[in-house]
Amino acid sequence: MKVFKNVIILLFFVQVGAVKAQIRLPKLISDGLILQRNEKVKLWGWASPNESVQLTFKSKKYLAKADEKGNWAIQLPAQKAGGPYEMIFNASNEIIVKDILFGDVWICSGQSNMELPMERLKEKYGEVIKNASNSNIRQFLVPDKYDFNEEKSDVDSGSWVSANPKTVLEFSGVAYFFAKAIYEKQHVPIGLINSALGGSPIESWLSEGALKAFPEAYQESQKFKNKELIKEIEAGDKKRNDDWYDLLNKTDLGLENHWDLAGTYDKDWNQMQIPNYWADTSLGNVNGVVWFRKEIEVPKAMVGKPAKLFMGRIVDQDFVYVNDQLIGTTSYQYPPRRYDVNADVLKEGKNTISIRVINNSGRGGFVEDKPYFLAVGTDTIDLKGTWKYKLGVAMQPLKGPTFIRWKPEGLFNAMIAPLTNLKIKGVLWYQGESNAGNPKIYAKALPALIQDWRTKWGQGNFPFLYVQLPNYMETYAEPRESNWAILRQAQLESLSVPNTAMAVAIDLGEWNDIHPLNKEDVGNRLALLARKIAYGEKNLIASSPMPSNSVFDENKAIISFKNTGKGLVVKNGTDLKSFAISNDGKKFVWAKAKIVGNTVEVWNENIKNPIVVRYAWDNNPSEANLFSKEGLPSTPFEVKK
Repeated sequence: MKVFKNVIILLFFVQVGAVKAQIRLPKLISDGLILQRNEKVKLWGWASPNESVQLTFKSKKYLAKADEKGNWAIQLPAQKAGGPYEMIFNASNEIIVKDILFGDVWICSGQSNMELPMERLKEKYGEVIKNASNSNIRQFLVPDKYDFNEEKSDVDSGSWVSANPKTVLEFSGVAYFFAKAIYEKQHVPIGLINSALGGSPIESWLSEGALKAFPEAYQESQKFKNKELIKEIEAGDKKRNDDWYDLLNKTDLGLENHWDLAGTYDKDWNQMQIPNYWADTSLGNVNGVVWFRKEIEVPKAMVGKPAKLFMGRIVDQDFVYVNDQLIGTTSYQYPPRRYDVNADVLKEGKNTISIRVINNSGRGGFVEDKPYFLAVGTDTIDLKGTWKYKLGVAMQPLKGPTFIRWKPEGLFNAMIAPLTNLKIKGVLWYQGESNAGNPKIYAKALPALIQDWRTKWGQGNFPFLYVQLPNYMETYAEPRESNWAILRQAQLESLSVPNTAMAVAIDLGEWNDIHPLNKEDVGNRLALLARKIAYGEKNLIASSPMPSNSVFDENKAIISFKNTGKGLVVKNGTDLKSFAISNDGKKFVWAKAKIVGNTVEVWNENIKNPIVVRYAWDNNPSEANLFSKEGLPSTPFEVKK
């Protein structure tokens, strides 16, 4: 019996050793992989210490030996664009990676406007999605993770996915339009590595070493290396959130009395015009639950068919009922409300829509200038106008969560570090909204991030292309300070970093939506920049007009521009708008301006000896109309004497 036990134990350790000895590849090196063309590329993975690894590729064999920690790497000679190919990795086990292409690999990073998927854009770009079959455009979606204690060597999950009408819905909208435009010019495979996270500040994408130049952020990153602290904060956040919603649901009169039902007595309910915010009604700025109801007349032609209900955007959470049936819910304010209504829900004549809106802080209600209608095919019923409303329960505002995933360093370690072994063509970056509260740090942070990533990749000055913040929020009637304008200036000044370019998007935003839908023009403008600095189209006018020099005298300022192409023009009208001037750098007034060749002269009869000129210095400079003849808007800017 003792001998038998020893045999069992021996077999156990042999099996464990065999499992440990098997080679393993990172998630990036998997079926459908796109590798960088025309560059020596690194293939890497893990095995047992000192284990031999063999790669067979295009009938040639490449050998490597794992180091004492089990790390191994093989370098392939540069390959031309093409494929598909197969790679066979052998050690104590065999791994076959299929459908490999060589083309151009782009890292696509930042926050929600880079992350925003084509699914959110499907109404706007239905035909594009319908025709999105291209196996040469592929995306690898990096999972949203953070780590404060080490630079991860691999991501938790992910796979390469080719674009087709179904899968493209998960592609970054900006990145897909970029890839589509580049592919149409280059006709080579385009690999998109989508590593972005909504709401993330730039500090979360910096490595620990780079953060040392930002003492406050660095100290915060050190604090969150304590895993017990994270657990404590998360538990506290969860309890506070659960308690708030438990109380809300227990005390909501609408739930208790079934205000979702069409037969609810609502003769004594107040009325409100939608879209609007209930803070602007007699109800005032309360948080909690407010119920809304509207009766509509549905004609016979719209009955018995599936419908779509568009309820714009609602702050914050909604539950939407049609004729007693829950047809949809959305848990936070940003997604568009688009709900499918089954064919058996609508009836001829009177129909009732009931909406339970939960608002946990700020102003609750319905966002203006969004679509509010019921559609059956091409027939629609407008839902804007008078609705009835009643307070279900008033609550104290809910303190928001800590958002640990946004803390400094965490996203770099988990979402960027695992990618740095892979050769790339360049980086697309769309981020900055979350730094608008403290924009002055951005002029230092963006150049630091570019240098940090280039160092980590070890690829020299690869192209780094980024999007300037678009127009957003209401327009100022008079010149004043703007954090969004300050951050745009920091983005403009970051062009001093070599081999960078900036897509100006000041005309592509929406005043009432931090996630504007026009991602096609953003992607196309990034592609223009790439065609020039990454693909060498030297005569292409790719950048927006930007100030290159300024001269101030006692009556006016003369600003010279670069990237003017065929010349500067006034778009939408005859007079230049959105210029402001100051003789002390503190108080600004609107200025007159005119184009003279590749310069713009700026003045105000009441300002003598001006020292500062600003253009489009606003959260949403809706009247900004200085463009190049190529159709690219001038960057917002500030120039000083």
